[in-house]
Amino acid sequence: MILTSVILFFAFYVGWIKWIYHRYNRISLMSGLLFNDPEHKMGFRDVQETSLALDSGRALFVIAHPDDECMFFSPSIIMLLKQNVSVQLLCLSSGNYYNQGVQRKKELLDSAAVLGIAASQVFIIEHKDLQDDPKAEWSISLTSHLILKHIQTHSINVVLTFDGSGVSGHANHIAIYKALSHLAVTGKVPHDCHVLVLNTISIFRKYLSILELPISWLIPSDLCCLIGSEEYKQAKRAMFSHRSQLLWFRHLYILFSRYMFVNTFQAIPLSRKDIKVY
Repeated sequence: MILTSVILFFAFYVGWIKWIYHRYNRISLMSGLLFNDPEHKMGFRDVQETSLALDSGRALFVIAHPDDECMFFSPSIIMLLKQNVSVQLLCLSSGNYYNQGVQRKKELLDSAAVLGIAASQVFIIEHKDLQDDPKAEWSISLTSHLILKHIQTHSINVVLTFDGSGVSGHANHIAIYKALSHLAVTGKVPHDCHVLVLNTISIFRKYLSILELPISWLIPSDLCCLIGSEEYKQAKRAMFSHRSQLLWFRHLYILFSRYMFVNTFQAIPLSRKDIKVY
């Protein structure tokens, strides 16, 4: 009896995942990637409730280190490019924590090419005060200045980055969130530019792979990007471009991380008052 119930539940769960893929892919092909109407916060199961399309937009992914782009943002990069969005990468360090900065910059360009981003759209910052270090306290003033300068120079209208937990808890990731929060709170972000942050989820959900999808489907978000098996292979090739980082646990990450299949974003809060500038 118990075994039968387990089999039925598993069959139902797998069917649910297939239904989500079928419905989401059908809607995304018709409508493109869309934000949900902020007055009607719905999960991406209800993407008909929309207010803003990203077609022909200019999106900027702000990351801290080479490999962040494919470890965490592959689904959104791939899907935005499929929707004819111009995608740029702004990497705020060369990832030189183990003195591999030169190699890692090349790997970032290789990964970006696999994902579909031209080398001319990849920007890597080399600054003595923005070093790859989980213990480093990046200046929010400096970080926000560099990001804002890029937004203004390239007329960016969508910025995507980490949330306040940094997905992996890395201090450099969190510094980027604080910098963009500061820009949003002080009104420096251009009025036609939207800032979205990648949702950090529990470690249990993080390593459920595609089995996590129904949970993401149930929880409201402002933007969701979901990829299928062919796009997953593309994301995996991008990960393999970072040869210096392919330790044994990275292979497990590729197999089991939910971030290899789906990204969910929230619009950055506009009313935060606790961002300190130092």
